Amino acid sequence: MSESTTVSRVESRWQPALIIALVAIVLHVLPPRLRSVPLWVAYLAVGAMVAAMVAVSLGGGRPRWLRLELIATVCFLILLGVGMLRTLDDLVGTIVYHPSAIGAIPLLSSSVAVWLTNVLLFALVYWRIDRGGPEARANSVESEPDWLFPQMERKKDWRPSFVDYLFLAFSTSTAFSPTDTVPLTGRAKILMMAETSIGLVIIVVVAARAISVLT
Repeated sequence: MSESTTVSRVESRWQPALIIALVAIVLHVLPPRLRSVPLWVAYLAVGAMVAAMVAVSLGGGRPRWLRLELIATVCFLILLGVGMLRTLDDLVGTIVYHPSAIGAIPLLSSSVAVWLTNVLLFALVYWRIDRGGPEARANSVESEPDWLFPQMERKKDWRPSFVDYLFLAFSTSTAFSPTDTVPLTGRAKILMMAETSIGLVIIVVVAARAISVLT
């Protein structure tokens, strides 16, 4: 889809915007010592992302708002991803080298917060890249799908929504493998491997340590 063309249909943004707002709540739960950025930076990033989505929805899919949203999305995902990995590295380092420096409850709450961040981050990535993005899907632009959803085999005109990508990310981080949705492209497989690896570290190392301390 050309960036200079106004799209005729704009995919709803309220679901991803709600998830992005949830990210701010998750980051607020983290103990201050484990936050990789100040809370005001996280709130600013969330506000910019939601504002860009509102602009796309109200602007009728104009190219400048779509470009602005794309830039805001890339910056937000990079900030969220780097912050999540730094927090996870800090948690694992604390468990290995200073196991008594953090209590069981903060450790458990932190593991849940990082796991949720992992799910939300990859849900946004999947939603953003599959079939060229939300507007390409909404306007039925021909593009190679990154995932094969079961509904696609029954309904040829079916298009996934953000909830489908959220479920995909949740299942990948929980089951550590594809469930009803099959990755078709190399980048989809690499992204799912990355999400699975992060989820595995969170559950096996961080959450397991917190539970062992509690018991």
